[in-house]
Amino acid sequence: MNIEKITTLGELKKAGYQSKSIKDELRDNLIQKIKNKETTFEGVHGYENTVVPELERAILSRHNINLLGLRGQAKTRLARLMLNLLDEYIPVVEGSEINDDPLQPISRFAKELIKEKGDDTPIFWLHRSERFAEKLATPDVTVADLIGDVDPIKAANLKLSYADDRVIHYGMIPRANRCIFVINELPDLQARIQVALFNILQEGDIQIRGFKLRLPLDIQFLFTANPEDYTNRGSIVTPLKDRIGSQILTHYPTDIETARLITEQEARLVEGQKDMVAVPDLARDLLEQIVFEARESDFIDAKSGVSARLSITALENLLSTAERRALKAGDTKTMVRLSDFVGIIPSITGKVELVYEGEQEGAAVVAYNLIGEAVKSLFEEFFPKIDKLKKEDAETAYDDIVSWFFNQKDGFELLDDLNEAEYKKVLDAITPLDGLLAAHQPNLNSEDSYFVKEFVLWALVEFKQLNKFRFSEGTQFQDPYGSFISGI
Repeated sequence: MNIEKITTLGELKKAGYQSKSIKDELRDNLIQKIKNKETTFEGVHGYENTVVPELERAILSRHNINLLGLRGQAKTRLARLMLNLLDEYIPVVEGSEINDDPLQPISRFAKELIKEKGDDTPIFWLHRSERFAEKLATPDVTVADLIGDVDPIKAANLKLSYADDRVIHYGMIPRANRCIFVINELPDLQARIQVALFNILQEGDIQIRGFKLRLPLDIQFLFTANPEDYTNRGSIVTPLKDRIGSQILTHYPTDIETARLITEQEARLVEGQKDMVAVPDLARDLLEQIVFEARESDFIDAKSGVSARLSITALENLLSTAERRALKAGDTKTMVRLSDFVGIIPSITGKVELVYEGEQEGAAVVAYNLIGEAVKSLFEEFFPKIDKLKKEDAETAYDDIVSWFFNQKDGFELLDDLNEAEYKKVLDAITPLDGLLAAHQPNLNSEDSYFVKEFVLWALVEFKQLNKFRFSEGTQFQDPYGSFISGI
């Protein structure tokens, strides 16, 4: 059926078009996708065996849905991807404010137009991209915003009394008839406004002021809510929760591979930046591990959550830190360094809610310490374990490195603004590092080895084998006992 040629109600009837509710539309198209083994929610990772099956079951059940989860868990992304389950085009009575179906009109305007023009009633085709309406619930949202109100200007212009339903100005929900309507952060909506949604969800009709108005609206509702909001700012009133068919719990990625996939998909990196700055795999894993550490940290409020946006903006900041350093040093190419991770601290401090103890430490200190904790967590995947307690004469793989630092009277400084050649020369001076890498990471890329060397130094600090001092130009590493003895 070439829909562009169908412009009137009569032509639509001749073509044999069948009306379908939006929930049936979503259901039928989902069934088709499942049969064809197509991916339903493209670009959403980590939900394949948890959230997506529940969402598909809710759509097959023709339910209104509440996505419940902490911030940065792709709730709004899932809602928008539901558009792909709608028919590409649907017919609408031309001039209708509420997307009237020409075969099943519900507004007074559409009914009167069809009565007057019959089969000549003009129609147009609405694309699915225009069938999505979204409202962020804030305390100032009114019933008039969502449902509608009497418009005195319309009454005056049309010379109608306020008792005539033609003076109604429709709110966002009636205007989203035959669309997906999303209310984000539902608990932030005042209880009296939530009550106004009862009838729409159950019976599909609305009431505006005192009008005896029944509009059987055809809407797929999707709500999002943060569990923290139930205690912090408001709650979803019980009768409203009762009317929402399915409540689906979202979650953060459970492994580094999935987290990396999300970060690399979402990070907005400039092509020139990607060409100039190389990022070792270990650096990408470390970035994600920092987020995992933040979610477990005693200094960070776990109930508030640590958004996936943290790792996305941190990756952008990491590349920008390396790019800026390279530009200042006159390098055309550079590799991310562990010292560049200091540049991601602004991405962390703005995205975590600290508990009282965290506030006492300070946001920047907590963020800096998370980097160290992430290094510590990943270290034993690549190198031998460092035992806290060991026999006095027991040899470890790190003795030669610690001895090297013991013999450095003035300590060892790694400055932030070294160019590539100087940076490599400084790290190459620690000759025992080459032996450690040859023994435990023999297949390591020569370029990546410099990041790994710095990674080993940070890990030795975390395991109390070395001391580290951060100053404005860079970082100094020392043997803890050697610096004490030389001081004496």
